[in-house]
Amino acid sequence: MCGLNDGLSLKAELSFFRALVLQHTVILLLLTGSCGGQAQDAQPPLRMVTLVGEDVVLPCRLEPPLDAVSKSVEWARPDLEPRFVHVWHEGRDLLINQNPSYRGRTSVSIDKLKQGDLSLLLSAVKLSDNGLYRCYFPSKDKKTHVELVVGSVASPVIAGININSTAEVLQCESTGWYPEPEVFWLDGEGNLLSAGPTETVRGPDDLYTVSSRVTVEKRHSNSFTCRVQQNHINQTRETEIKVSADCLEFTSCSAHVAVLVVFVLLFIVAAACVVWKWRQIQTKGEFN
Repeated sequence: MCGLNDGLSLKAELSFFRALVLQHTVILLLLTGSCGGQAQDAQPPLRMVTLVGEDVVLPCRLEPPLDAVSKSVEWARPDLEPRFVHVWHEGRDLLINQNPSYRGRTSVSIDKLKQGDLSLLLSAVKLSDNGLYRCYFPSKDKKTHVELVVGSVASPVIAGININSTAEVLQCESTGWYPEPEVFWLDGEGNLLSAGPTETVRGPDDLYTVSSRVTVEKRHSNSFTCRVQQNHINQTRETEIKVSADCLEFTSCSAHVAVLVVFVLLFIVAAACVVWKWRQIQTKGEFN
């Protein structure tokens, strides 16, 4: 009788253990599926880089392709109020609640909507367009996020300041950058030069002005480059200048050329006066 009870107790324990294992397995599978779904929804946003004044297409596609002309498409920026950038609803634009800063600058293509392409064309990009955009297709509860990075660039200008007959201070300045750029000086062989600290000023329009100075020696055909770059938007602008003992291109050279032009003009005027006077004398001689 005791052996029978022990057997029943063992079977009960095994059944309980199996049920416990099964329960944990089901919970684990549910958690795995839930995490998988979250990972799928938490896809990193697509990153688009553009410059102020350009047009840019924010991509959004349905997979598999679906004709979306008669459906609804919402483009929005959650950080704005109102948040809607562009809304397409059942065959037409619905722009009643569009954010005013995007008025007249957004559009979707009907031909592309037929192919499941919900991409948004944003024209004449502004610095304030920088941000995270959400493309939402309610019929399939599909969301796509696009990060738009807007930059602004400008070519640097170099000016020379004479110190003495053997040295020159070069100043490089560039106005109208966003985000804040870096400034580098290079010699004619592409080697980095040691320069003073970069001065940075941010204007009321949020654009940056940067300036930098470097002292160089005047040598025959010695060239230097000021490079302004912004790695976040992958943009670089540079200007080259040639310095020698006789002339600083773009500055001292311009002065030399101006003086030469004045002398040439004076010579031409003097020659014209001489020729005119000579012709007058010749004419008087013929009449006499």
